[in-house]
Amino acid sequence: MHPPPPAAGVGMDFGQNSLFGYMEDLQELTIIERPVRRSLKTAEEIERLTVDEDLSDIDRAVYLLSAGQDVQAASVMANLPFLMRQNPTETLRRVLPKVREVLHVASVEIQLTAAVSFLTILQEESMSVHTFAHSFLQVILLHLEHRDTGVSNAWLETLLSALELLPKETLRHEILNPLVSKAQLSQTVQSRLVSCKILGKVTNKFDAHSIKREILPLVKSLCQDVEYEVRSCMCRQLENIAQGIGIELTKSVVLPELIELSRDESGSVRLAAFETLVNMLDMFDTDDRSQTILPLVKSFCEKSFKADESILISLSFHLGKLCHGLYGIFTPDQHLRFLEFYKKLCTLGLQQENGHNENQIPSQIVEQEKKYTSVRKNCAYNFPAMIVFVDPKNFHMELYSTFFCLCHDPEVPVRYTIAICFYEVSKLLNSGVYLIHKELITLLQDESMEVLDALINHLPEILELMSTGGESSVQENKMSSLPDLIPALTAAEQRAAASLKWRTHEKLLQKYACLPHIISSDQIYYRFLQRMFTIMMTNNVLPVQRAAARTLCIFLRYNRKQEQRHEVIQKLIEQLGQGKSYWNRLRFLDTCEFIIEIFSRSFFCKYFFLPVIELTHDPVANVRMKLCYLLPKVKSALKIPADMHLLQQLEMCVRKLLCQEKDKDVLAIVKKTVLELDRMEMSMDMFQKKNYEKDLLDQEKEREELLFLEMEQLEKEKHQNDGRTPSDKSFEKRRRDSRIPTQSLPKNIPISVPGPSSSTSSTSKEIKKSKLFRSQSFNNQAFHAKYGNLDKCVSKSSTLAHTPSVSGLLRTAALSLPDDSFRTRSTSSVPASFSPNPILPSTSRGAGNTADPKCSGSKDAQPRKATLKSRKSNP
Repeated sequence: MHPPPPAAGVGMDFGQNSLFGYMEDLQELTIIERPVRRSLKTAEEIERLTVDEDLSDIDRAVYLLSAGQDVQAASVMANLPFLMRQNPTETLRRVLPKVREVLHVASVEIQLTAAVSFLTILQEESMSVHTFAHSFLQVILLHLEHRDTGVSNAWLETLLSALELLPKETLRHEILNPLVSKAQLSQTVQSRLVSCKILGKVTNKFDAHSIKREILPLVKSLCQDVEYEVRSCMCRQLENIAQGIGIELTKSVVLPELIELSRDESGSVRLAAFETLVNMLDMFDTDDRSQTILPLVKSFCEKSFKADESILISLSFHLGKLCHGLYGIFTPDQHLRFLEFYKKLCTLGLQQENGHNENQIPSQIVEQEKKYTSVRKNCAYNFPAMIVFVDPKNFHMELYSTFFCLCHDPEVPVRYTIAICFYEVSKLLNSGVYLIHKELITLLQDESMEVLDALINHLPEILELMSTGGESSVQENKMSSLPDLIPALTAAEQRAAASLKWRTHEKLLQKYACLPHIISSDQIYYRFLQRMFTIMMTNNVLPVQRAAARTLCIFLRYNRKQEQRHEVIQKLIEQLGQGKSYWNRLRFLDTCEFIIEIFSRSFFCKYFFLPVIELTHDPVANVRMKLCYLLPKVKSALKIPADMHLLQQLEMCVRKLLCQEKDKDVLAIVKKTVLELDRMEMSMDMFQKKNYEKDLLDQEKEREELLFLEMEQLEKEKHQNDGRTPSDKSFEKRRRDSRIPTQSLPKNIPISVPGPSSSTSSTSKEIKKSKLFRSQSFNNQAFHAKYGNLDKCVSKSSTLAHTPSVSGLLRTAALSLPDDSFRTRSTSSVPASFSPNPILPSTSRGAGNTADPKCSGSKDAQPRKATLKSRKSNP
């Protein structure tokens, strides 16, 4: 008996009794290890498994098949494709005969391995089809009726794949002629089942005359077989046979057999006939559908509730396809009956009349509940088809209550399936999509992560349809009728964060990038932006942090208030770039990589260039290493000659790293980075042929950033004008009319002219309204990660070149003025996108003309940690 463990607070006893206890424990461990040692191979076994290393691959394979053990024979079977590629002649001459001998008495594992290898040899085309048929086909046919069902099915799959490639004469002599005897009643059930599947595969290889003379008699015989398994198997092959014989023979031969099989005494045969009829609906004309198929389907549906639940599962799965195929031939009464039948299936197992029998045992009840769940899941899968069946205009009256039940179903698989279909339902409803707003909130708040994961696959498209109502994209309509959306989205993110399913959390954060086109900028700022910061700084999963960083950059990109943008930039630099944790500084570099991708080059150089290169002095090697990987992208953001001073700072930091770096891993990456930087070609201020696409895309990004600031200014002016007296407005209008004639301005063309104060010349009231409308509708443009492809950018640029606009004039003014004055002036009333702000570390292009020492681009004048003052945003 072992001594008890020492009590808390008492020192460990190293006395004799304690040591004896430890010895007993060691002896027990030794006993445990003994079976492991005994399981090792003995010297004799090792000797038997040892093969001469000097043998060639062919000789080794022959030896192992002749005298080796099963595991070695299986290895040779698996290597047959390699041997055929390496030496096909010797493999066929020496190895294949041994393979035939081994397969007669081989185990199941060797048989399965050989079947897969034969199929691989055929697919790799390492020999001609005739050679394969001559060498391997007889081996495959010989083992089709193996006593093990798994082995027989494996060889059958190999044969069916080979039938696609074998020539017609080989099929006739080697397959079809023996099939006549194999399909007789005197043969085994397994042989007749194999014959059914082969017939379904080879029918399309022959002409109609041969099919009618040689194949159809066998088909009829097997459809009337005494065993229900054979009848069911042949029934499922009738679809393939019908495609090979044409419509006329299908109507005269196949359809009568299907009608007879649909009345079979076996439920599995009737089910096979029903599924085959549904799959063949497209082959029949309207008369056949209405006079022959519709009565059969109607009878099948009426009897289904009295039959086994497995029939209901198949019926519910094919119901959407069935209603679509028979659409147009239903009478109003039949249409209503099928709709009511579908509704009944949607609630199967939930209503009291479908309750359990008192005589059922618990295991039967559980099994029945699983089948009912499968039926409702199939109904959810077919729900979009049923919307088409009833017409989307009648959705509210006919199907809304059913949709509500499916979204609130107690079983997760049902809600998961309806969540997958939610986007299709939204598209079909179009302008009536507002009817399912509440169900969207319900699924977003679902307790199951699987349901949420299925819903967010198309969340941006769903929210876009919800926000526009399927008709327009006016900003005033943005989710105004769905006030519960934001709480539901935030709650969904918090549940995903609390779960262990980090991939769902990552996907949800990626989908949140669509929110700038769904809800207002202020709502994003106050409800989502801070949450992205928290995830970046506290979450332990790197992909989740990166997803939050990218989404935060997109939120910043579409934020419409300069003060809020500055506050976000300040937090990024202070809390991440200059954070105490090296992990936060690494995430800052990730964020800068996204900023380079999403924003214009001038934006990055203005706010993030200096904080990034400051990290060359970081005390942690991992941060410096990650920075080295980012430096080529940083250099690609510079333009010459405007950013020459920034390029000089970058080169100076790289030289310091090269000279002063002590970590060997970082130094190796620095050397590779230096070579890559030397090979890079710098972008010029003017367009170049090599970088035309990138320059055009960057110009488009910068134009949009300027437009956002113009929007903010226009909204401020609108609020100021709304507060003036009528006399002030009339005086301002007369003054503008006297300075800028209306005839000289194109209609609906917004124009902005910079000036020192608000009293300078401006546009007319109509043009301001046009600008404001543009500002209100800008966020509803279709969102994409790269902000438009090249074709879109080219088309926009060509349009801007011929049509004057605010952004076009701003760009013209920027080109006509010196680059410094355009980007760094502080006295203009037009808010420049990158105007210098004393609270932010900024790097101005051409900064040598400014008096601010922090913006001069001098490394010595710039402290390592910039002094940043927090600014309070107005709620």
